Amino acid sequence: MPALGASLATPGAMGVASDLAAVPSGRVRMLPVHTDLSGLFPWGGLRRGSTVSVHGSTSLLLALLAEPTTGGSWAAAVGMPDLGVLAAAELGVAVDRLALVRHPGADLPAVVAALLDGMDLVVTPRARLTDAQARRLSARARHRGAVLLTVGAWPGVDLELSCVRSDWGGIGAGHGHLACREVTVQARGRGVASRPTRTTLSLPAPGGGIAPVLPACGPDRRPIRWVSRERVELSGAAANLLGAKDFGHLRIG
Repeated sequence: MPALGASLATPGAMGVASDLAAVPSGRVRMLPVHTDLSGLFPWGGLRRGSTVSVHGSTSLLLALLAEPTTGGSWAAAVGMPDLGVLAAAELGVAVDRLALVRHPGADLPAVVAALLDGMDLVVTPRARLTDAQARRLSARARHRGAVLLTVGAWPGVDLELSCVRSDWGGIGAGHGHLACREVTVQARGRGVASRPTRTTLSLPAPGGGIAPVLPACGPDRRPIRWVSRERVELSGAAANLLGAKDFGHLRIG
């Protein structure tokens, strides 16, 4: 949407969602997160004015938007053309309160800055942004009382959330469908967030959304283990089904 990106980059073009810029001191200083994610945040939720980076899981990123948007907050995602609206809805995001600027063009920093003036949460990848631009956007979020969610490393980030382990379940004895995923997420940041914290949960849980770790999500709980973006590890029936040895590996792409 190059035209939309260009219009947002124009000074004064962005309106204010949920009166954020008008009365920042009168607003709640914390945006809620799902109960099973709250232990990752020293403040119990997404603190306004903070920058939070997410590594290794788009589902985790979307899950962070679910509670705020269903509670009336507005969010925007910039420069993420592959972000799926259906996936967002299945994870509980109120998609009628999610604005997508898929192709901001060369105006990416200006578009993100404008959205930070009017949205409660803004999501953007680190790609194409210099360290100086990234720091200015964090300062903008801090000044406007918005939450900046980033994909990938970000200088001076307040909190980093990393998906350090991911196991899919549901294949069963050589048949079936991927039903749910058990993930371990680690949080580490600055100040009170400097001590690493971990939690394990089902993301997505059977039927979508987030849930505590389930005792099982199919006949074989962990037939497939995520190793990297290019490789998964197969065990038991899943490996036999695909002609690999037990605990073999399958390359993706």
